[in-house]
Amino acid sequence: MLGLGRSGISAGFATMTEPLPVTLDDIRAAAKTIAGHVVRTPMRHSQTLSEIAGCDIYLKFENRQFTASFKERGAYNRLMALTPEERKRGVAAMSAGNHAQGVAYHAQRLGLRAVIVMPRFTPGVKVERTRS
Repeated sequence: MLGLGRSGISAGFATMTEPLPVTLDDIRAAAKTIAGHVVRTPMRHSQTLSEIAGCDIYLKFENRQFTASFKERGAYNRLMALTPEERKRGVAAMSAGNHAQGVAYHAQRLGLRAVIVMPRFTPGVKVERTRS
């Protein structure tokens, strides 16, 4: 179930408890968790940007994700880290767009309750994409 609000946060939702900094092992574990659940997007060398910057620049085509953003990678990884009790309570996220869409999309796929809080000035298309 997806609840879409524009103000306030309901109590009883999961909170982030992982310590920082993120380690290389954390990154490897996340890569295993998301494998097969997000699009493995290509990366291409940009000759033009490399010449401008004076170093090799590669572009990662995250626009090929379902939500057209890399943010669904982190959303899925975090949702998969929830304990059974946290899954029962659901999640809340505050975002004006891409993060909201990633959380909403993967929460729906996993059958989790999600409340997404968006600012009043959020473009209607972002609200509708998140709601859908």
